[in-house]
Amino acid sequence: MAITSYPFDGQAVTETQFSQMFREFQDSGVVTSLGGSGFGVNPSAGMTLTVSAGLAFLRGHMVQSTATENVTIAAASAQARVDRVVLKLDPATNSITLAVKAGTAGSTTPAALTQTDTGIYEMALASVTVGASVTSITAGDITMTRPFVGHRVGAWITATRPTSPRIGQLGYNNTTDSWEYWSGSVWAPLLSTVDWSNLSGKPATFTPSTHTHTWSQISDRPSTMTPTAHTHDWTQVTGKPTSFVPSAHGHAWSELTGVPATFAPSSHSHSWDSITSKPSTFTPSSHSHSGYLGSGDTIHRANGSDRPHSYTPTGATWYAVWVDGNHNFCRNTSARRFKENIRDIDIDPEAVLSLRPRIYDRKPTVNDEGETVEGRRDEFGLIAEEVEETLPEIVIRDEEGQIDSVRYDLIGVALLSVVQDQAERIERLEQLVRDMSR
Repeated sequence: MAITSYPFDGQAVTETQFSQMFREFQDSGVVTSLGGSGFGVNPSAGMTLTVSAGLAFLRGHMVQSTATENVTIAAASAQARVDRVVLKLDPATNSITLAVKAGTAGSTTPAALTQTDTGIYEMALASVTVGASVTSITAGDITMTRPFVGHRVGAWITATRPTSPRIGQLGYNNTTDSWEYWSGSVWAPLLSTVDWSNLSGKPATFTPSTHTHTWSQISDRPSTMTPTAHTHDWTQVTGKPTSFVPSAHGHAWSELTGVPATFAPSSHSHSWDSITSKPSTFTPSSHSHSGYLGSGDTIHRANGSDRPHSYTPTGATWYAVWVDGNHNFCRNTSARRFKENIRDIDIDPEAVLSLRPRIYDRKPTVNDEGETVEGRRDEFGLIAEEVEETLPEIVIRDEEGQIDSVRYDLIGVALLSVVQDQAERIERLEQLVRDMSR
């Protein structure tokens, strides 16, 4: 195989050799900034177009136009077509000229370009839509397709990417508004889009660490807020009086002075929790219930409490209650002093998000008088069997082991896993954005 080297003094260098050498220095394109006026195509009058002065490279050859040139679009057909205004390199005539390539009538595809390695090579400057039977071309019919050069890093639109790129060739794509490079098989973005789905090695769950957010970082925050029940330290309160007129209040027995040593009992009552030596179970005796529960009454087993919802409590504290399998009421306590063996639990956020709200009708029941009572209609909630499939921790079974109900009071606790998971994702994505913007 012969080795050829050029150019050197006293050596004949061919046009083809110079062309090959200059192709390595610069791609084909208009030598100006992206969107500049060089070789720009504009309407003139009728079917005539003007092409602005400019400088361009074509396959290692250079062409320069120092004045505005005119080109003419062929007469319109009965069907629309798409022509092209091109710079045409013809090594046989040692020239680069302006030319118009007519498209195919009835087709929306622009006229095909001729691009050979050693013969004719055409570079598109603009596509021109020639409507059916039109007699003039407007600015709206012209689409610029010029590639631009001026340095080895090019700029183009998707339709005018380099036709013979090499691996690693870099350029700015104005169609996608992104930098891209040739991978050897495709034009790939220089900066890959990073989202959660294409991250590798990511953990399945996250334990949120203690952190804070500034108010400006919170999205969808309300413009105003209705205060909820809360407390303030005494030092934080402004405009407080220096002294107070006592209002109704209580004191512990140990705080009272001058109390008598003994008391004659008067009519009074006690809460169940304050009674000592009480039996753990009871044998029901014959009894009845009135419409309202009074002292000594128990809870109606079929319909729940018979007290009307407007009943005024005598105590100062309200409690949520549970009902056990024997239909006994008990307070729902949450303080640490009532608990032991406290430990973390991992709740899958996806399990919580898979819960399906439903609307349904209650089945008819029979009351104490033997009458059939229609159940409530259009009641909405969850179906315990469906919850069992994804979040069994909040499903309740009866004494026989059958699925019975859902701990609706625990759904808010389970939702914390969803909120914590989303907070961690937001934090990680915000960090990624901050890292990418540096």
